[in-house]
Amino acid sequence: MTVSVPEAQKAPKGFRIDLKTAGPLLALVLLIILGYSLNPAFLNEGNVTNLLTRSAFIGIIAVGATFVITAGGIDLSVGSMAAFIAGMMILIMNAAVDSWGASLATVLLGIGCSLILGISAGFINGFLTTKAKIEAFIVTLGTMGIYRSLITYFADGGTLSLNNGAREIYRPVYYDSFLRIPYPVWVFIIVALIGWILMNRTAFGRYCMAIGSNEQVARYSAIKVDRIRTWTYVLQGLCVSLATIIYVPRLGSASSATGVLWELEAIAAVIIGGTVLKGGFGRIGGTVIGALILTAIGNILNLTDIISNYLNGAVQGIIIIAAVYLQRGSLTSKRKKAE
Repeated sequence: MTVSVPEAQKAPKGFRIDLKTAGPLLALVLLIILGYSLNPAFLNEGNVTNLLTRSAFIGIIAVGATFVITAGGIDLSVGSMAAFIAGMMILIMNAAVDSWGASLATVLLGIGCSLILGISAGFINGFLTTKAKIEAFIVTLGTMGIYRSLITYFADGGTLSLNNGAREIYRPVYYDSFLRIPYPVWVFIIVALIGWILMNRTAFGRYCMAIGSNEQVARYSAIKVDRIRTWTYVLQGLCVSLATIIYVPRLGSASSATGVLWELEAIAAVIIGGTVLKGGFGRIGGTVIGALILTAIGNILNLTDIISNYLNGAVQGIIIIAAVYLQRGSLTSKRKKAE
């Protein structure tokens, strides 16, 4: 039996490597090799565990940011939001200690308040963006300043510290592990899996991509654009809340310096992972890899003297600019081919 020309042409496609998809993973592998070559301690079990645990905070927040950016939005308030939520958790738990003592109920109360605050903060960002018709950049820039000022006010310019008894009960959430994998990493894995399913296996994910690609066409297709966009910000707030829940027991404190540059790291992780900054295409798997890349870069800077660790933010900024430039070049080449 002869094979038709179209079928013969389709066969080799299964063997092609999508560099856009494999690029972040390849970069992570090369970074691991570089880190090990510069300092063999990079791949020690303790350092790897520390790297994965630290990547969990930004990774969880970045999963939420992937949905916001895919739908054509942006959230600059996540770092300040995390600081505010952490401060409120500490204040609430410290107040509860006076009534309930340092108990599991006190910790659960703090966790519950964190979830409520995160979801509410996300809803406010989404509502102002969709219903008040204010640009997402302006809304989240404003709330960023509000949350940062509030935590500074509540801490009276200093630091809020969690009651020692409550911290001892809360401490295992960050420092303990299951199957030798720290709890924060498990939370990151679960959030990433749920995010992947939402993005790739549900109508919600398809709607996010459709809205980010062309909002007007999405409206004509009977997609409830405002509702979906609001939900992306709610999801972002929930992810910030989860990241804060596993962050608070690490230091047991919160201040105006908490969460600084987290928004930069979250956006960088999303863009490095292949999600288009202008919206329309999102990759949760790429975001996970992007978070690992950023944490690995910071870890390598700590283990070597090539570049000062104080320049970590500068490195991340360069990475964001380079990633967006490469995306722009890729989109331009596709348009030329289409023409």
